[in-house]
Order: sequence, then C-alpha cells, then structure tokens
Amino acid sequence: MNTSLEQTLLSSIRTIPDYPRPGVMFRDITTLLGDARAFRRAIDELVHPHAGSKIDKIAGIEARGFILGGAIAHQMSAGFVPIRKKGKLPHETVRIAYSLEYGLDEMEMHKDAVAPGERVILVDDLIATGGTAEAAVKLLRQMGADIVAACFVIDLPDLGGRRKLEALGVEVRTLIAYEGH
Repeated sequence: MNTSLEQTLLSSIRTIPDYPRPGVMFRDITTLLGDARAFRRAIDELVHPHAGSKIDKIAGIEARGFILGGAIAHQMSAGFVPIRKKGKLPHETVRIAYSLEYGLDEMEMHKDAVAPGERVILVDDLIATGGTAEAAVKLLRQMGADIVAACFVIDLPDLGGRRKLEALGVEVRTLIAYEGH
C-alpha cells in the first residue's frame, strides 16, 4: 500500500487507551467514517482487488461491518448480508456459537440470505483474535457460500486472527496494521 494512503488512514483512526478495559488500545474507526476523504479511500482500496470480479454478496459483521459492507456492496453492485448477534433478525435464521475471551456468544444470519455457490466477501472494521470472523466464515460456508476474501480496515497481527482465517483457506485483505496492538 502506498504511504499516502496509509498516512491518511492512520491519521483518521482515533486510538482510545484502556478501553474497554485497562491495557487495551481501542482503534475507533468512527473518526475515519466521519472523514469523507479517508472513508472513500478505505472503501476504494477494499473494493479494488475485486473490481471486475463476479461477487454476489458482501457479508458484514455487526456493527461496523454493516457500514463498510454496505458501501462496498454498493460499489460492487452486490447484495448485502448482515451477520448479527443472536436474536436480532426477524425471519428464520441459521446460527453459530463461538468463543470469546470471557465466554461464548452466538451470531446468526437469515436462512435465505446466501444461496449455495454464491461468491461472498466478508467485511468488518478490524481483525484481532479472529474468533468472530472465523465463526462468520463457518456460518457462511454452512450455507454453501464460496468465501472469496475477508476484508478489514485494521489488522492487529500479534493477535493471530489473520492466520486463523488463512488456515481456513480464506484470502485476507487489510489496509493497515498496528504492531503490538
């Protein structure tokens, strides 16, 4: 990635120390979303590798993945699939449980959101430990989706999430990395 883009993105992301608990450096993309130039550049960079490819759906992980995923789906003329926390979707759903640092959680999507063989890109703001993204990949594959890639604005490589997805055979695309998170 070019230095200009990296600088634009780095300068548009706010870091909040000790949130949500001591020792965590929270990477807040709401400032990037509020900066029209940075937001546009981030979306363009996430779309670029797949421009001209046949992509059927963009799947976004709640909640920031909805914002990024909706913009990417629009740019790629693809449908959008929300992957949500349990109990938030109104129609028949499929669900998967996954581990968090402090226990278990579940995510779900509508049963009819993805047809077998559809080409899907998974999107979220950040990849850290990869638990949520890994569960989303498994959920999409359970429905027969062909996962083309997983895209994130931020990578925290020390936490190993990228490696988890790559071990599942998923191409991972990130725009910037924070070493030492």
